[in-house]
Amino acid sequence: MFRWTRRALVSCALGAVFCTPAFAGDVVKTQYNIGRPATEAEINAWDIDVRPDFKGLPKGSGTVDQGADIWDSTCASCHGSFGESNSVFTPLVGGTTADDSESGHVAGLIAGGQPSRTTLMKVATVSTLWDYIHRAMPWDNPKSLEPDEVYGVLAYLLNLAEIVPADFTLSDENIAQVQEKMPNRHGMKFWDGLWKVDGKPDTNNVACMSDCPAADEPSSLLPPHARDAHGDLAAQMRVVGPVRGVNTHEPALSGTVDENEEGVRAHARSTLAVEQASAAEGQDAGAAGSTDESAQKVMALLKDAGCMACHATDKKVLGPSFADIAAKYKGQDGAVEKLAGKVQKGGAGAWGAVPMPPHPALPDDDAKSMIELILATGQ
Repeated sequence: MFRWTRRALVSCALGAVFCTPAFAGDVVKTQYNIGRPATEAEINAWDIDVRPDFKGLPKGSGTVDQGADIWDSTCASCHGSFGESNSVFTPLVGGTTADDSESGHVAGLIAGGQPSRTTLMKVATVSTLWDYIHRAMPWDNPKSLEPDEVYGVLAYLLNLAEIVPADFTLSDENIAQVQEKMPNRHGMKFWDGLWKVDGKPDTNNVACMSDCPAADEPSSLLPPHARDAHGDLAAQMRVVGPVRGVNTHEPALSGTVDENEEGVRAHARSTLAVEQASAAEGQDAGAAGSTDESAQKVMALLKDAGCMACHATDKKVLGPSFADIAAKYKGQDGAVEKLAGKVQKGGAGAWGAVPMPPHPALPDDDAKSMIELILATGQ
């Protein structure tokens, strides 16, 4: 607590030096010739939060039906057609009742029986939902929804939770009335122990000071089938200092840390040597011609679009490897156009339950270039 207090005092002191007076920015700029005043457009672009008292909420409106159309095209690939979600994302709705909307407390949070705690079970303020959808959704193109579209999506979500009827129009003028129906609106609690130095702690745990049990067993392990889901972790870690990644291409280590130290260090250094050799080969081949440069540009597109978070060239991650995709669609007419459209629109089912989110902002030419590179893998 002392460290928190000291940091708070330092932050206040810095705030007093740099932020508090209206003329502080001018003084800093005059003395050190750094920075400039933010423009009104820059401030407006940053200042988009919506408070629980709805200050900052833009004017607008949207119907449940309008929100349903946007949901199907933009949200359903990740959250399900009815907010029921899938194997990756937890459900948004469910677990609340009409009695909860009357009382403002979700009984399922106390009584249990619900397989998971949904968003509408936990969230206390409807402004939180509006704000999050506006600033962060859809995840592959955040801040792309206009205020009326956000009102519509939120109206649809509230209708799925049976908070508003199917013919409801949500707007800045009636959203405060919707707040009075939120199932967990009285569910927030202020914990003194988290904010006040002399507050009551929120735990009764007592630290062991003597004769403490030795923690010689790991508390959690990756299951064997998932150890290499993201490649060799050792190749992704630094090779200096006390922290080194484990070789996840091999079974879990046995023995003590001291017994394994040299082997782990040697493997970590070997991955660095491989990376250096690959880099040297890449430099030698870099002058081969425009074909390599073109492939590098397309690979950069794949990374920028977030594709490499779920795919790898030679192994399955969350989605299939590029090699597997190339093998499946080898020689098929119209494969480029078909797969490029799927990248832009999203989809699920072809490779399992994990959905691929849509990329509606991706230009047609870029989508086709990415697919052409993928289908050329292994040739």
